[in-house]
Amino acid sequence: MAFVVVMAAILIGARRLIAPDGGPSVGEWKDPVAGIEFIRLPPGTFRMGTPPAELGREPQEVVHEVTLTHGFALGKYEVTQAQWTRVMGANPSQFESCGPSCPVERVNFDDVAEFIRRLNERAGPGYRLPTEAEWEYACRAGGTEAFGHSASLSSRDANIDGNFPYNAPKGTARGKTIPVGYFPANAWGFFDMSGNVWEWTADWHCPYPDGAVTDPVGSCSSEFRVIRGGSWKFDGNSARCGLRYTHRPQDLGYSLGFRIAHD
Repeated sequence: MAFVVVMAAILIGARRLIAPDGGPSVGEWKDPVAGIEFIRLPPGTFRMGTPPAELGREPQEVVHEVTLTHGFALGKYEVTQAQWTRVMGANPSQFESCGPSCPVERVNFDDVAEFIRRLNERAGPGYRLPTEAEWEYACRAGGTEAFGHSASLSSRDANIDGNFPYNAPKGTARGKTIPVGYFPANAWGFFDMSGNVWEWTADWHCPYPDGAVTDPVGSCSSEFRVIRGGSWKFDGNSARCGLRYTHRPQDLGYSLGFRIAHD
């Protein structure tokens, strides 16, 4: 998954940032077709899954060490309605009135695959969905709490159903999506890793291993794909970095969107 030559050219002169928590340095760039902003992350090792004491933990969230041996880039924001329309020509979103900077939703796994195919065709190769491990690596941003560097989440922190926060007071239930980037970014600069819309990943829903793994990809006999991050319609628990949720590839809904990765 090394960067291809064309990507190296795009990254020349990219703005360099240092994560606020002293984590890895990252480079930012934007694709030339949809205008999706990416943050490039270096290889790294982290603990995926959740510890037994974490509130809301499910048995499937087995803690295991994951090493990602290749750097990759991930969308700074969820893919927006405007970005989707630039590539696909039409907007499928239930909340179209929310505006062009709101996340696209009502897209199933195959719709997303077609978006990525067209983007690769027009902008050059390398665009894809993140693996489940890559997604959690970015969500945790070097932290080990339920939300990376925080053990609580309310509707003041993310677009979730504020009637059911996580270790926090009740708040607002907005009942719809909101523009991406409304809340502060996490420690590595990613927005809306918790809430707003669920995000498709590349993985099938497979059991976690007990031991350490390198560059894992969920591939097994399953009828479900993994989605991550919670949404405006779900509670704070659903937005934990380690929470695994699923949908069939053909499913779509008004709280289901995505962000993309690049090699």
